[in-house]
Amino acid sequence: MHHVVFLQDLAVVMIIAAVVSLLFRRMKQPVVLGYILAGVIIGPHTPPFLLINDLHNIETLSELGVIFLMFALGLEFSLKKLTKVGITALLGAFFEILLMTWAGYQIGRAFGWGTMDSVFLGAILSISSTTIIIKALEELGKTKERFAQMIFGILIVEDILAILMIAMLSGFATTGSLALGDVGVTVGRLAAFLGVLLVAGLIAVPRLLNWVAKFKSNEATVVTVVGLCFGVSLLAVKMGYSVALGAFLIGAIIAEARHIAHIETLMHPVRDLFSAVFFVSIGLLIDPHVILQHIGPVMIITLVVIAGKVLSCGFGTYVAGNDMRTSMRVGMGLAQIGEFSFIIAALGLSLKVTSEFLYPIVVAVSALTTLSTPYLIKGSDAAVRGMEKVMPGGLMRTLDAYTTWVGRLAASGGKKTPGMFLRKWGWQIALNLLLIAAVFIGAVFAKDHIYHWWPQVPGGMDGLKGMLWLSAMVLSLPMLIAIIRKWQAFGMLVGEMSVSHSAAGERTQGLRGVVSSVVFVAGCAGLFLLMLVLSTAVLPSWNLLIVLVVVLIAIALLLRRAFIRVHTKAQFALQETLNEAPLPHPDPHAPALPPLLRDASLQTVTIPASSPAVGKLIAHLKLRTVSGASIVGIERHGEGIINPGISEEIHAGDSVLLLGSEAQIEKARAVLIHA
Repeated sequence: MHHVVFLQDLAVVMIIAAVVSLLFRRMKQPVVLGYILAGVIIGPHTPPFLLINDLHNIETLSELGVIFLMFALGLEFSLKKLTKVGITALLGAFFEILLMTWAGYQIGRAFGWGTMDSVFLGAILSISSTTIIIKALEELGKTKERFAQMIFGILIVEDILAILMIAMLSGFATTGSLALGDVGVTVGRLAAFLGVLLVAGLIAVPRLLNWVAKFKSNEATVVTVVGLCFGVSLLAVKMGYSVALGAFLIGAIIAEARHIAHIETLMHPVRDLFSAVFFVSIGLLIDPHVILQHIGPVMIITLVVIAGKVLSCGFGTYVAGNDMRTSMRVGMGLAQIGEFSFIIAALGLSLKVTSEFLYPIVVAVSALTTLSTPYLIKGSDAAVRGMEKVMPGGLMRTLDAYTTWVGRLAASGGKKTPGMFLRKWGWQIALNLLLIAAVFIGAVFAKDHIYHWWPQVPGGMDGLKGMLWLSAMVLSLPMLIAIIRKWQAFGMLVGEMSVSHSAAGERTQGLRGVVSSVVFVAGCAGLFLLMLVLSTAVLPSWNLLIVLVVVLIAIALLLRRAFIRVHTKAQFALQETLNEAPLPHPDPHAPALPPLLRDASLQTVTIPASSPAVGKLIAHLKLRTVSGASIVGIERHGEGIINPGISEEIHAGDSVLLLGSEAQIEKARAVLIHA
């Protein structure tokens, strides 16, 4: 009979959700609010009938809803979008989280709530709702406007910080305190996990999906994508993080695939189905009597959320150099809380560290702010006009002058300078260090598990430490060699920048060499100390360590070139993934292609400096003969060459546009990159 009860509960949930959502669409109100109201209607706190018999079944489905909801949010994530509005996104998210976390904590303490309730309230109020904002902007037809792109950038940064916040709150809830060392360890472990998963995923997953797409099967694509979603969510849980983190990350990785438009189209129905159950399950937990008992806090928190987010997000956007109108539209578009707030509130309940009244209060505040979002976005222009009438003319001229000044700074900062190269190399070195740290964290994680599974390991714990240390060092060698080579170039550039010929005269080269050597030696010393710290937990005894160091040096000398090739290929694969343009969304109103072109495809290939095609003419490549694909365009330094002739030379960094079938383009790709 259990399956009958399950079917009955699911039928009630979906039927009521469908009816209420249709009514809300008819009234042009946010559908999310309708789902929550549906949960309230059929919930155990709403008389006279008990419509749901087994809440556990609905909770299980709602957990799937969390996974698919966070996965869908990850699909909206884009590193390319983030770079376009980077400074605005960072400042807007920073000021919002800082102010709202402080405001939420102070409100909780003012109401006489406990420390844990107040801390969680601050975290809950600090994150805006990606789902609600996207739905509101889509319904208003404003997703392509400039302020909407800035909102999306702020939401992306918020989502990343929210994941870090969830990890830190979990530690704070279990220990009751948050020491600086614990914060550092938490941030370090999370950064290493994020770094490895993103780098490995960006290299492997888009290529896997490109291969699956060759079968032209929607079923195979959906099964593969859902399998990746569940698999990475499980990995996150095994590593001590939430399923929400894993689902969001794999969604962000898949968002960089060429076939992301097709994947989004296939996954939208799955996401909408389970997301509906998730929001209905939120409504099931709402007790109207509790909300009535706390109606005062609900109204006060709602007003603080709207006013605080408009102020903080608008101020952060303005400080980044945007005009008053754009800043106000961004602030008023982010004035609500949603899915991440529900997840944080549910985390507090599951850990049994927050009071039961907090969850329904949060949902009520989310409902009120969700209801106000479309009206705030529509009324942002009127609010700006009202401010312009009230504010003194001198103050308005000062604000406009600041916006103009920041814009000029940004324009002058677009020029390539030595400092830009230093920052670029610095980020590359930091990424390699992060990957090395992740390797050693994995070794420490594996130590106890392997010893538990294999207690008779040769040499005991010391032998196991030796094997893990040597394995971690060998895996880190490609990154270590890359860091040393990059740091050497870093030191040379610092020497060039710090010693001018006009000041040093004939001693210029000598002084530059000294500066370069000092920087290089200091960097190598710091790298050695870092490796020593990372190795502490897996260092074997001195006698075994000396033998392993000799073995490691021999491996490094013998396989140095192989390690360099491996790192170069991985770096190129990562850049290719990030630079490759996604396929456009299919137009349902477009006329059908003729049979001759149905299997044709247009794809771009970026030519690396190591490609044997560099310096050759198209005629000498014989690409059409070898692969069947044709070069129909070349993008070089921002300029396009349409239908290049056979006498056109291929240069490093060219983006070559290929025409052919999927199989032909793969052969051409191999010729241009590897052959």
